[in-house]
Amino acid sequence: MAEAVSLKSAIFNRRMLICVFTGFASGMPLYVLIQLAPAWLRTEGVGLAEIGFFTLVQMPYTWKFLWSPVMDRYTLPFLGRRRGWLLVTQVALVISIAAIGFLDPEFSIWAVAYLAATMAFFSASQDIVLDAYRRELLPDHELGLGNSIHVQAYRLSGLIPGALALVLADHLAWSTVFVIVACFMLIGIVLTLSIAEPTRDPNAPRTIQEAVIEPFREFIGRQGIASALLVLAFLFFYKLGDSMATALQTPFFIDVGFSLTQIGTIAKTASLVAVIIGAMMGGLVMIFLSINRALWLFGLVQITSIFGFAALAEIGANPWALGIAVAFEYLGVGLGSAALIAFIARSTNKAFAATQFALFTALATTPRTLASATTGVIVEQLGWTNFFLICVVLAVPGMLLLFKVAPWHEPDTGDQ
Repeated sequence: MAEAVSLKSAIFNRRMLICVFTGFASGMPLYVLIQLAPAWLRTEGVGLAEIGFFTLVQMPYTWKFLWSPVMDRYTLPFLGRRRGWLLVTQVALVISIAAIGFLDPEFSIWAVAYLAATMAFFSASQDIVLDAYRRELLPDHELGLGNSIHVQAYRLSGLIPGALALVLADHLAWSTVFVIVACFMLIGIVLTLSIAEPTRDPNAPRTIQEAVIEPFREFIGRQGIASALLVLAFLFFYKLGDSMATALQTPFFIDVGFSLTQIGTIAKTASLVAVIIGAMMGGLVMIFLSINRALWLFGLVQITSIFGFAALAEIGANPWALGIAVAFEYLGVGLGSAALIAFIARSTNKAFAATQFALFTALATTPRTLASATTGVIVEQLGWTNFFLICVVLAVPGMLLLFKVAPWHEPDTGDQ
Protein backbone atom coordinates (compact mmCIF):
# COMPACT_ATOMS: atom_id res chain seq x y z
CA MET A 1 0.00 0.00 0.00
CA ALA A 2 2.79 2.42 0.88
CA GLU A 3 4.49 1.65 -2.43
CA ALA A 4 1.22 2.34 -4.32
CA VAL A 5 0.73 5.62 -2.50
CA SER A 6 4.33 6.54 -3.22
CA LEU A 7 3.90 5.73 -6.93
CA LYS A 8 0.66 7.71 -7.09
CA SER A 9 2.26 10.72 -5.42
CA ALA A 10 5.24 10.48 -7.77
CA ILE A 11 3.02 10.62 -10.86
CA PHE A 12 0.20 12.93 -9.82
CA ASN A 13 1.83 16.04 -8.41
CA ARG A 14 2.37 19.64 -9.46
CA ARG A 15 5.97 18.99 -10.52
CA MET A 16 4.81 16.54 -13.19
CA LEU A 17 2.22 19.06 -14.42
CA ILE A 18 4.94 21.70 -14.74
CA CYS A 19 7.00 19.20 -16.78
CA VAL A 20 4.11 18.94 -19.25
CA PHE A 21 4.25 22.68 -19.88
CA THR A 22 8.05 22.93 -19.95
CA GLY A 23 8.05 20.25 -22.64
CA PHE A 24 5.39 21.99 -24.73
CA ALA A 25 7.09 25.39 -24.52
CA SER A 26 10.49 23.91 -25.34
CA GLY A 27 9.37 21.81 -28.31
CA MET A 28 7.18 24.32 -30.14
CA PRO A 29 9.89 26.55 -31.67
CA LEU A 30 12.11 23.59 -32.59
CA TYR A 31 9.30 21.94 -34.56
CA VAL A 32 8.63 25.21 -36.33
CA LEU A 33 12.23 25.00 -37.55
CA ILE A 34 12.41 21.29 -38.39
CA GLN A 35 8.85 20.55 -39.57
CA LEU A 36 6.87 23.66 -40.47
CA ALA A 37 9.67 25.69 -42.09
CA PRO A 38 10.87 22.81 -44.35
CA ALA A 39 7.27 22.14 -45.48
CA TRP A 40 6.81 25.84 -46.22
CA LEU A 41 10.11 26.04 -48.14
CA ARG A 42 9.36 22.85 -50.09
CA THR A 43 5.92 24.05 -51.19
CA GLU A 44 7.50 27.36 -52.22
CA GLY A 45 9.84 25.49 -54.58
CA VAL A 46 13.06 25.40 -52.55
CA GLY A 47 15.24 22.32 -53.33
CA LEU A 48 15.97 19.46 -50.93
CA ALA A 49 19.70 20.22 -50.82
CA GLU A 50 18.98 23.84 -49.87
CA ILE A 51 16.45 22.75 -47.24
CA GLY A 52 19.02 20.32 -45.83
CA PHE A 53 21.65 23.04 -45.51
CA PHE A 54 18.95 25.27 -44.01
CA THR A 55 19.20 23.12 -40.86
CA LEU A 56 22.50 24.89 -40.15
CA VAL A 57 20.43 27.77 -38.76
CA GLN A 58 19.93 25.47 -35.76
CA MET A 59 23.58 25.96 -34.73
CA PRO A 60 22.56 27.88 -31.56
CA TYR A 61 21.31 24.57 -30.12
CA THR A 62 24.84 23.23 -30.52
CA TRP A 63 26.66 26.25 -29.12
CA LYS A 64 24.25 27.25 -26.36
CA PHE A 65 26.71 26.21 -23.64
CA LEU A 66 28.80 29.26 -24.63
CA TRP A 67 26.30 31.75 -23.20
CA SER A 68 24.66 29.48 -20.60
CA PRO A 69 27.12 30.70 -17.88
CA VAL A 70 25.72 34.22 -18.32
CA MET A 71 22.19 32.92 -17.69
CA ASP A 72 23.44 30.88 -14.74
CA ARG A 73 25.30 33.78 -13.16
CA TYR A 74 23.16 36.88 -13.80
CA THR A 75 19.62 37.67 -12.73
CA LEU A 76 17.41 40.08 -14.67
CA PRO A 77 15.68 42.82 -12.63
CA PHE A 78 12.29 41.09 -12.80
CA LEU A 79 10.79 37.66 -11.95
CA GLY A 80 14.06 36.14 -10.69
CA ARG A 81 17.05 34.30 -12.18
CA ARG A 82 15.14 31.60 -14.09
CA ARG A 83 11.76 33.19 -14.77
CA GLY A 84 13.19 36.52 -15.94
CA TRP A 85 15.26 34.90 -18.69
CA LEU A 86 12.31 32.69 -19.60
CA LEU A 87 9.98 35.63 -20.17
CA VAL A 88 12.48 37.47 -22.39
CA THR A 89 13.15 34.44 -24.60
CA GLN A 90 9.48 33.50 -24.91
CA VAL A 91 8.35 36.98 -25.94
CA ALA A 92 11.12 37.02 -28.56
CA LEU A 93 9.95 33.63 -29.86
CA VAL A 94 6.36 34.79 -30.27
CA ILE A 95 7.55 37.74 -32.35
CA SER A 96 10.06 35.83 -34.50
CA ILE A 97 7.71 32.91 -35.29
CA ALA A 98 4.94 35.29 -36.31
CA ALA A 99 7.28 37.42 -38.44
CA ILE A 100 8.96 34.69 -40.52
CA GLY A 101 5.80 33.83 -42.45
CA PHE A 102 5.67 37.32 -43.95
CA LEU A 103 8.94 36.73 -45.83
CA ASP A 104 9.10 35.32 -49.37
CA PRO A 105 11.68 32.51 -49.52
CA GLU A 106 11.88 32.74 -53.31
CA PHE A 107 13.24 36.28 -53.17
CA SER A 108 14.65 36.59 -49.65
CA ILE A 109 15.97 33.18 -48.62
CA TRP A 110 18.81 34.80 -46.67
CA ALA A 111 16.34 36.92 -44.70
CA VAL A 112 14.45 33.72 -43.89
CA ALA A 113 17.70 32.07 -42.77
CA TYR A 114 18.71 35.02 -40.55
CA LEU A 115 15.30 35.18 -38.86
CA ALA A 116 15.23 31.39 -38.42
CA ALA A 117 18.68 31.54 -36.82
CA THR A 118 17.42 34.26 -34.47
CA MET A 119 14.47 32.04 -33.58
CA ALA A 120 16.85 29.16 -32.92
CA PHE A 121 18.98 31.38 -30.64
CA PHE A 122 16.04 32.35 -28.45
CA SER A 123 14.70 28.78 -28.49
CA ALA A 124 18.08 27.39 -27.39
CA SER A 125 18.27 30.08 -24.69
CA GLN A 126 14.81 29.15 -23.44
CA ASP A 127 15.95 25.50 -23.31
CA ILE A 128 18.95 26.47 -21.16
CA VAL A 129 16.65 27.93 -18.53
CA LEU A 130 13.89 25.31 -18.75
CA ASP A 131 16.39 22.45 -18.38
CA ALA A 132 18.04 24.10 -15.38
CA TYR A 133 14.67 24.87 -13.80
CA ARG A 134 13.52 21.27 -14.25
CA ARG A 135 16.75 19.91 -12.73
CA GLU A 136 16.24 22.17 -9.71
CA LEU A 137 12.54 21.30 -9.49
CA LEU A 138 12.72 17.50 -9.57
CA PRO A 139 14.13 15.37 -6.74
CA ASP A 140 16.50 12.63 -7.92
CA HIS A 141 13.92 9.82 -7.74
CA GLU A 142 11.59 11.74 -10.09
CA LEU A 143 14.18 12.52 -12.79
CA GLY A 144 13.18 9.59 -14.99
CA LEU A 145 9.43 10.17 -14.85
CA GLY A 146 9.63 13.97 -14.95
CA ASN A 147 11.91 14.02 -17.96
CA SER A 148 9.82 11.37 -19.71
CA ILE A 149 6.75 13.55 -19.31
CA HIS A 150 8.74 16.60 -20.46
CA VAL A 151 9.97 14.83 -23.60
CA GLN A 152 6.56 13.42 -24.54
CA ALA A 153 4.98 16.87 -24.11
CA TYR A 154 7.90 18.20 -26.18
CA ARG A 155 6.96 15.71 -28.91
CA LEU A 156 3.26 16.50 -28.52
CA SER A 157 3.94 20.18 -29.18
CA GLY A 158 5.15 19.15 -32.64
CA LEU A 159 1.52 18.52 -33.59
CA ILE A 160 0.95 22.28 -33.76
CA PRO A 161 3.58 23.20 -36.40
CA GLY A 162 3.80 19.65 -37.82
CA ALA A 163 0.10 18.78 -38.12
CA LEU A 164 -2.38 21.59 -37.37
CA ALA A 165 -0.33 24.19 -39.26
CA LEU A 166 -0.04 21.96 -42.34
CA VAL A 167 -3.80 21.46 -42.48
CA LEU A 168 -4.33 25.21 -42.10
CA ALA A 169 -1.78 25.88 -44.85
CA ASP A 170 -4.09 24.19 -47.38
CA HIS A 171 -6.74 26.82 -46.57
CA LEU A 172 -4.94 29.94 -45.28
CA ALA A 173 -1.99 32.08 -46.30
CA TRP A 174 1.36 30.99 -44.84
CA SER A 175 1.69 34.33 -43.02
CA THR A 176 -1.57 33.65 -41.18
CA VAL A 177 -0.47 30.10 -40.35
CA PHE A 178 2.76 31.31 -38.72
CA VAL A 179 0.88 33.91 -36.66
CA ILE A 180 -1.50 31.22 -35.37
CA VAL A 181 1.42 28.96 -34.48
CA ALA A 182 3.17 31.84 -32.69
CA CYS A 183 0.12 32.32 -30.47
CA PHE A 184 0.64 28.83 -29.01
CA MET A 185 3.91 30.08 -27.49
CA LEU A 186 1.75 32.15 -25.14
CA ILE A 187 1.35 28.88 -23.20
CA GLY A 188 5.01 29.20 -22.26
CA ILE A 189 4.51 32.75 -21.06
CA VAL A 190 1.57 31.67 -18.89
CA LEU A 191 3.80 28.94 -17.42
CA THR A 192 6.54 31.46 -16.60
CA LEU A 193 4.12 33.78 -14.83
CA SER A 194 2.52 30.89 -12.87
CA ILE A 195 5.50 28.98 -11.47
CA ALA A 196 7.59 29.85 -8.45
CA GLU A 197 11.25 30.80 -8.70
CA PRO A 198 13.39 27.85 -7.47
CA THR A 199 15.64 28.19 -4.45
CA ARG A 200 19.19 29.10 -5.48
CA ASP A 201 21.75 26.39 -4.71
CA PRO A 202 24.28 27.66 -2.11
CA ASN A 203 27.11 26.36 -4.31
CA ALA A 204 25.86 28.15 -7.42
CA PRO A 205 28.49 30.36 -9.15
CA ARG A 206 28.86 33.87 -7.75
CA THR A 207 31.16 35.26 -10.44
CA ILE A 208 31.20 34.85 -14.22
CA GLN A 209 34.59 33.13 -13.92
CA GLU A 210 33.11 30.53 -11.61
CA ALA A 211 30.11 30.14 -13.94
CA VAL A 212 32.41 29.38 -16.87
CA ILE A 213 35.10 27.20 -15.25
CA GLU A 214 33.53 25.32 -12.34
CA PRO A 215 30.89 23.32 -14.30
CA PHE A 216 33.62 21.74 -16.45
CA ARG A 217 36.03 21.24 -13.54
CA GLU A 218 33.34 19.63 -11.40
CA PHE A 219 32.19 17.23 -14.15
CA ILE A 220 35.71 16.08 -15.07
CA GLY A 221 36.71 15.81 -11.40
CA ARG A 222 33.65 13.71 -10.60
CA GLN A 223 33.83 11.40 -13.64
CA GLY A 224 37.56 11.27 -14.38
CA ILE A 225 38.86 12.31 -17.79
CA ALA A 226 38.43 8.91 -19.50
CA SER A 227 34.89 8.35 -18.23
CA ALA A 228 33.95 11.96 -18.98
CA LEU A 229 35.07 11.58 -22.62
CA LEU A 230 33.07 8.36 -22.97
CA VAL A 231 29.96 10.07 -21.63
CA LEU A 232 30.41 12.98 -24.05
CA ALA A 233 30.90 10.57 -26.98
CA PHE A 234 27.76 8.69 -25.97
CA LEU A 235 25.73 11.91 -25.85
CA PHE A 236 26.82 12.65 -29.42
CA PHE A 237 26.20 9.21 -30.94
CA TYR A 238 23.09 7.92 -29.13
CA LYS A 239 20.61 9.85 -31.29
CA LEU A 240 22.73 10.33 -34.41
CA GLY A 241 20.75 7.87 -36.54
CA ASP A 242 17.24 8.97 -35.68
CA SER A 243 18.21 12.67 -35.79
CA MET A 244 19.24 12.26 -39.41
CA ALA A 245 16.22 10.08 -40.21
CA THR A 246 13.75 12.70 -39.00
CA ALA A 247 15.61 15.80 -40.22
CA LEU A 248 13.65 16.05 -43.49
CA GLN A 249 10.56 14.19 -42.33
CA THR A 250 7.94 16.51 -43.82
CA PRO A 251 9.65 16.92 -47.22
CA PHE A 252 9.95 13.11 -47.28
CA PHE A 253 6.20 12.71 -46.78
CA ILE A 254 5.58 15.29 -49.52
CA ASP A 255 7.92 13.49 -51.91
CA VAL A 256 6.20 10.15 -51.21
CA GLY A 257 2.98 11.75 -52.47
CA PHE A 258 0.94 12.79 -49.43
CA SER A 259 -0.94 16.10 -49.35
CA LEU A 260 -0.35 18.58 -46.54
CA THR A 261 -3.81 17.80 -45.15
CA GLN A 262 -3.08 14.06 -45.14
CA ILE A 263 0.24 14.64 -43.41
CA GLY A 264 -1.38 16.92 -40.85
CA THR A 265 -4.44 14.82 -40.01
CA ILE A 266 -2.80 11.38 -40.05
CA ALA A 267 0.27 12.62 -38.18
CA LYS A 268 -1.97 14.30 -35.61
CA THR A 269 -3.89 11.10 -34.83
CA ALA A 270 -0.96 8.69 -34.92
CA SER A 271 1.36 11.01 -33.01
CA LEU A 272 -1.16 11.72 -30.27
CA VAL A 273 -1.72 8.02 -29.57
CA ALA A 274 2.02 7.28 -29.64
CA VAL A 275 2.86 10.20 -27.35
CA ILE A 276 0.30 9.14 -24.74
CA ILE A 277 1.56 5.53 -24.80
CA GLY A 278 5.18 6.72 -24.77
CA ALA A 279 4.63 9.00 -21.79
CA MET A 280 3.20 6.17 -19.72
CA MET A 281 5.72 3.58 -20.87
CA GLY A 282 8.75 5.83 -20.54
CA GLY A 283 7.96 7.04 -17.05
CA LEU A 284 7.02 3.64 -15.65
CA VAL A 285 10.01 1.85 -17.19
CA MET A 286 12.41 4.36 -15.64
CA ILE A 287 10.69 4.05 -12.26
CA PHE A 288 10.86 0.24 -12.14
CA LEU A 289 13.81 -0.67 -14.41
CA SER A 290 16.17 2.32 -13.96
CA ILE A 291 17.49 4.86 -16.43
CA ASN A 292 20.33 2.57 -17.53
CA ARG A 293 18.02 -0.19 -18.72
CA ALA A 294 15.65 2.33 -20.30
CA LEU A 295 18.53 3.56 -22.46
CA TRP A 296 19.01 0.01 -23.77
CA LEU A 297 15.34 -0.78 -24.36
CA PHE A 298 14.37 2.57 -25.83
CA GLY A 299 17.50 2.70 -27.96
CA LEU A 300 16.46 -0.54 -29.66
CA VAL A 301 12.94 0.78 -30.24
CA GLN A 302 14.47 3.97 -31.62
CA ILE A 303 16.59 2.07 -34.17
CA THR A 304 13.66 -0.13 -35.19
CA SER A 305 11.47 2.91 -35.85
CA ILE A 306 13.87 4.07 -38.59
CA PHE A 307 13.00 0.93 -40.57
CA GLY A 308 9.41 2.22 -40.64
CA PHE A 309 10.48 5.16 -42.80
CA ALA A 310 12.45 2.87 -45.12
CA ALA A 311 9.35 0.72 -45.53
CA LEU A 312 7.17 3.77 -46.22
CA ALA A 313 9.59 4.90 -48.93
CA GLU A 314 9.01 1.56 -50.68
CA ILE A 315 5.25 1.32 -50.04
CA GLY A 316 4.41 4.82 -51.27
CA ALA A 317 1.46 7.10 -50.44
CA ASN A 318 -0.53 4.66 -48.32
CA PRO A 319 -2.32 6.47 -45.44
CA TRP A 320 -2.18 3.40 -43.18
CA ALA A 321 1.55 3.01 -43.75
CA LEU A 322 2.03 6.71 -42.95
CA GLY A 323 0.07 6.39 -39.71
CA ILE A 324 2.05 3.34 -38.57
CA ALA A 325 5.42 4.90 -39.51
CA VAL A 326 4.64 8.18 -37.73
CA ALA A 327 3.26 6.44 -34.62
CA PHE A 328 6.30 4.18 -34.35
CA GLU A 329 8.64 7.13 -34.94
CA TYR A 330 6.98 9.22 -32.21
CA LEU A 331 7.10 6.26 -29.86
CA GLY A 332 10.71 5.24 -30.58
CA VAL A 333 12.32 8.65 -30.85
CA GLY A 334 10.27 9.98 -27.93
CA LEU A 335 11.24 7.12 -25.64
CA GLY A 336 14.90 7.37 -26.66
CA SER A 337 14.90 11.11 -26.00
CA ALA A 338 13.22 10.65 -22.62
CA ALA A 339 15.86 8.19 -21.46
CA LEU A 340 18.69 10.36 -22.77
CA ILE A 341 17.41 13.54 -21.09
CA ALA A 342 16.95 11.63 -17.83
CA PHE A 343 20.55 10.38 -18.15
CA ILE A 344 21.73 13.95 -18.77
CA ALA A 345 19.81 15.26 -15.77
CA ARG A 346 21.30 12.54 -13.59
CA SER A 347 24.79 13.47 -14.81
CA THR A 348 24.49 17.16 -13.88
CA ASN A 349 25.22 18.90 -10.60
CA LYS A 350 22.37 21.13 -9.43
CA ALA A 351 24.83 23.90 -8.56
CA PHE A 352 25.82 24.18 -12.25
CA ALA A 353 22.59 22.95 -13.80
CA ALA A 354 22.27 25.50 -16.63
CA THR A 355 25.82 25.20 -18.01
CA GLN A 356 26.26 21.44 -17.61
CA PHE A 357 22.78 20.71 -18.97
CA ALA A 358 23.42 23.07 -21.89
CA LEU A 359 26.75 21.40 -22.69
CA PHE A 360 25.33 17.88 -22.56
CA THR A 361 22.18 18.63 -24.55
CA ALA A 362 24.25 20.61 -27.06
CA LEU A 363 26.31 17.50 -27.73
CA ALA A 364 23.14 15.45 -28.06
CA THR A 365 21.68 17.86 -30.62
CA THR A 366 24.88 18.37 -32.63
CA PRO A 367 24.07 15.43 -34.97
CA ARG A 368 20.68 16.96 -35.74
CA THR A 369 22.33 20.23 -36.73
CA LEU A 370 25.52 19.16 -38.51
CA ALA A 371 24.77 15.72 -39.94
CA SER A 372 21.26 16.79 -40.91
CA ALA A 373 22.70 19.52 -43.11
CA THR A 374 23.95 16.81 -45.47
CA THR A 375 20.74 14.77 -45.55
CA GLY A 376 19.29 16.54 -48.58
CA VAL A 377 22.45 15.86 -50.59
CA ILE A 378 22.53 12.18 -49.51
CA VAL A 379 18.86 11.67 -50.42
CA GLU A 380 19.31 13.26 -53.84
CA GLN A 381 22.27 10.95 -54.52
CA LEU A 382 21.03 7.65 -53.02
CA GLY A 383 17.27 7.92 -52.64
CA TRP A 384 15.13 7.81 -49.52
CA THR A 385 15.28 4.05 -48.81
CA ASN A 386 19.08 3.80 -48.88
CA PHE A 387 19.31 6.98 -46.82
CA PHE A 388 17.20 5.47 -44.01
CA LEU A 389 19.28 2.29 -44.03
CA ILE A 390 22.41 4.43 -43.57
CA CYS A 391 20.68 6.08 -40.60
CA VAL A 392 20.19 2.63 -39.01
CA VAL A 393 23.92 1.92 -39.31
CA LEU A 394 24.78 5.31 -37.77
CA ALA A 395 22.60 4.49 -34.75
CA VAL A 396 24.72 1.48 -33.77
CA PRO A 397 27.79 3.21 -32.20
CA GLY A 398 25.64 4.93 -29.58
CA MET A 399 24.20 1.58 -28.51
CA LEU A 400 27.67 0.04 -28.23
CA LEU A 401 28.81 2.85 -25.92
CA LEU A 402 26.09 1.81 -23.46
CA PHE A 403 28.36 -1.06 -22.39
CA LYS A 404 30.66 1.57 -20.85
CA VAL A 405 28.44 4.48 -19.76
CA ALA A 406 25.23 2.70 -18.70
CA PRO A 407 25.73 -1.06 -18.27
CA TRP A 408 22.52 -3.08 -18.03
CA HIS A 409 23.49 -4.85 -14.80
CA GLU A 410 24.84 -1.82 -12.94
CA PRO A 411 22.59 0.43 -10.83
CA ASP A 412 22.08 4.06 -11.82
CA THR A 413 24.81 6.33 -10.51
CA GLY A 414 25.68 9.96 -10.69
CA ASP A 415 22.81 11.63 -8.84
CA GLN A 416 23.62 15.00 -7.41
